[in-house]
Amino acid sequence: MWELIIVIGLPVFGIVVFGLIIGGHNERAHLRSLDARERTLSDIRVCNLKRVTDPHNVREAHMVMGQVVIATDYFKSFATSLRKLVGGEMRAAETLLRRGRREALVRLLEQASAMGATEVWNVRFGFSNISQMRGKQGAMSLELLAWGTAVVREAGESQTTDAA
Repeated sequence: MWELIIVIGLPVFGIVVFGLIIGGHNERAHLRSLDARERTLSDIRVCNLKRVTDPHNVREAHMVMGQVVIATDYFKSFATSLRKLVGGEMRAAETLLRRGRREALVRLLEQASAMGATEVWNVRFGFSNISQMRGKQGAMSLELLAWGTAVVREAGESQTTDAA
């Protein structure tokens, strides 16, 4: 009996531990990358208001988007499914949504920065749960889309109203 537990249990335990370590490392690396990219884009103002203030000095305005498909590992998905049994806050799903939202916004800001924009107005977010669309169980995966209007102002013009 003990031989069977050792032959089957140890490899399974090793795979679980290996998955937890690698999954945690990948998540922390992604968060560090997001922090660094957000710092480089911090000079771009982001606002969820529909109307641009001081539209008379807007030189260009273009729609920009940031899209990401992000997934968590099976271990966090398993923990979330256990949480569904007893109720309560699903922190793994919350972390996934937060990371996905940040990544989509960073990609939107990178696109705005590439066109020389200093502001993005009317920023909105949308998402879909890809796992449920397929009807299969497994790792949670989401598609998030951020969109807004990137604004390039005339040179020398400053915005009178704070957009933040």
